[in-house]
Amino acid sequence: MSGIGPVEPGEDTYQHPAAPPAGATPARVRPVVPARHRRKAVLAAVATLATGVCVYAVNAPEPPPAPPPPWPSQVVGFAYAGASPEDGRAGAFTFGVSISTEPGRRVTVDAITQPSAALAVSTEPSAPFTVPAGKSRDVTVTVYVLDCGEVPRNSGLPFLEVTLRNERAVQKQSRILGGGYPEDLGAAIGRACADPAP
Repeated sequence: MSGIGPVEPGEDTYQHPAAPPAGATPARVRPVVPARHRRKAVLAAVATLATGVCVYAVNAPEPPPAPPPPWPSQVVGFAYAGASPEDGRAGAFTFGVSISTEPGRRVTVDAITQPSAALAVSTEPSAPFTVPAGKSRDVTVTVYVLDCGEVPRNSGLPFLEVTLRNERAVQKQSRILGGGYPEDLGAAIGRACADPAP
């Protein structure tokens, strides 16, 4: 006799009581999730999605700001309309000016003046007045000679100083009216300031 006993079964070689018989198809086991757990999962998903949307909204790049409107002087035009038929008052020169604006851009004319202290200016309509967007407005301007000894006889004479305003800014600038305005104004001043005959 030798010291070797009977052969013992190895590990996992026994028939387990819960194991299906050989050749049988194992039954599918469906995990059952309680309703309260399903609700918690849905709420957690919704909360995660809402948090993601909020984080994106906070960190999303802002759209570039709209460009500012143009300066009032960039959208308005002045045109000399000639001497007024009523011009005949001594020491005064009355003429017309057509003021126009670009479409979509209205401009308010706050003042029309003359750079020389020897001249005064009045307008009809009186300033301030508004020129509607894309329209033109006819204005009658009268220049009065206050002091013949101080009236400029140089290139500064044709200038009108205008103060313009729109939603962006208020601008004061000098405007030169063409179309014969310098000659007409010079002639009117010459008549007003002519030396009396001896």
